[in-house]
Formats: sequence, structure tokens, C-alpha cells
Amino acid sequence: MAENKSNPNEVSDTGHEWDGIKELDNPCPRWWLNSLYLSGLIVVVYFVLYPSLPLVNDSTKGLLGWTQIKEYKEDLAKVEAKRAPFENQLAVMTVEEILADQKMLNYSIGSSKVLYGDNCAACHGMGGNPAAGSGYPILADDDWLYGGSIYDIEMSIANGRIGMMPAHSALLNTEEVDQLVQFVVDSSNGVSNEAGLALYNTKGCVACHGADAKGVQAMGSANLTDKIWRFSGDEEQIRHTILHGVNAVADAETRVAVMPQWSEKLAIMLEARAYAIEEGEDPNDIDWDDELEGDEAERLTETEIKKLAVYVHQFGGGQ
Repeated sequence: MAENKSNPNEVSDTGHEWDGIKELDNPCPRWWLNSLYLSGLIVVVYFVLYPSLPLVNDSTKGLLGWTQIKEYKEDLAKVEAKRAPFENQLAVMTVEEILADQKMLNYSIGSSKVLYGDNCAACHGMGGNPAAGSGYPILADDDWLYGGSIYDIEMSIANGRIGMMPAHSALLNTEEVDQLVQFVVDSSNGVSNEAGLALYNTKGCVACHGADAKGVQAMGSANLTDKIWRFSGDEEQIRHTILHGVNAVADAETRVAVMPQWSEKLAIMLEARAYAIEEGEDPNDIDWDDELEGDEAERLTETEIKKLAVYVHQFGGGQ
């Protein structure tokens, strides 16, 4: 070992030299060597304490028995324990009661962000604003095909929505289609079009869109008098909708507009409760064994749908 490591003339070299620079044969610093030995010891300790060596169908378990899944489940259990009082309370509340309780309202909104992102945002966009021209309804405005009350929103999520407009390509001639397109454009701009209105009534459009052309919520038909378009306000796109309809199964060019059903069970329960109230009966007296067959599909739980309904309602357009 060289006695003077700072003087290159007194240190042996490896015999390698590049551009006049010699590679000296100084030993590594002691602290560096100690760190290297310590890291090797740490690796051995890690192998003993934690899962490390792969086997044919498994791996070594380690003395601590630690796994990422186990840690995840432990953390999840802590979160669920904190949420449990709120979730239990939500389970026995109606959506109307949740809206009236600020504490539960805040919890529902806060705990629904991931739920909405996982199940709704792909179509309706974050914040309820889908991509322009996508054909998915905006949830952040005050225009609702099936109603924007908290109950209507809850029912839409639970039951799903499949609107239907028949294709008119075989029922209208070119002149009539042009006239109806102009009527829709004029209606959206607040312009009177008596000839178009007469054709609108004659061809049966009034049956779905109403005498005032503002749509019928019970049918989910569009309001033709505003400037909110499900698909597009472009004249050619309006013409396409008139000719080929929406969800018209016999027309290959029809527009497809389907919202999936997220809970058949909850949809049945909501309808039964609404009917009981309408008849002056106590919905708490409903015999669910008679109403439910037990095999109703549930993609989301009742509590999850309640929270989503509240979350969508607070976007700004809920009635």
C-alpha cells in the first residue's frame, strides 16, 4: 500500500495510461469499503426478514410475514373503520335527507370522486362535461332529458336510460326533412316557423317532443327550443338524427345512446316507494319479498348510487 496516496510519483499504478493520465493503484477509502460491506449485510438481513426468493409456485415468506397485499388490507381496514359510521348512516337515509344534512352531504361528495371517476367519467367527463361531439349528456348544465331532481338522477343511475327516436328516412321525403330541419333550427333560435310547426304536428313529432317542442321528461325526449344539443346543432347532423333516429334497431346508421343500468334492484325499490307514496301508503310497510325476486342485478350498491346521485346533483344543474 502506498504511504503517500496524494503524490502520484510515489504510488504504484496499474500500467494503464490515456493521454498522459496514469491510473493509480490507490486503495478504496475505508468509509466506502465499510459501506459496501454493510450493504451486503443489509441484503442478507432483508432476505431473512422479507419475501425475497422466488420458488416454483410461491416465494420465501420471510420471518416478518410481510406482504404488500397484507399492508394494503390493513390500511384499507383503517379507512373503512373511519368511514363505517357515515356509510351506516347513509344506508338508512334517502337522497333527499342526505341533501338536507350538510355533514352527510360533504361526506357523500368527498367519497364519490373516485366512484364517479371509475364508473361515470369515461362517458360524462370529469366534472360532468363530456368531450364535445361525443353524444353523452352534459351533467353540469340545467338541461335534463329525464329530470334533474335528486330522485330523478338517482333513478337514472339505478335504472339506466335507453332513449328511442324512430328513423324517418322511409316516412319523409327530402322536402319534408329539410322543412323539419329548419323548424328545429328556428325553434332553437326562438324564431316562429308556422309551416314547420304544421308539419311537426302532422308527422307525429309532437307526440314525443310535446306541443311546445320542449320535450317530455317522462319519455326522455329532447327540448328542441334551447341551444343544448345531445349530438350536434349542425344542420346536417340534425338531418341525420331525423332520418336515422336514436336507438332505432332496424337502421344501421342510427345514433346509439344507451346508459347502462347500475342496479335493477334499486330501480324496482325506487318505483315501489314512489308508487306507495302516490297512493298515500307508508313506503316502510312495503313487503320486499313480494316486490323482489332475489336475483336482481346490482353493478353498484344502493349506497354507492345514492352518493353518485348527490355528487352529480351538486355539479350545478340539479333541480
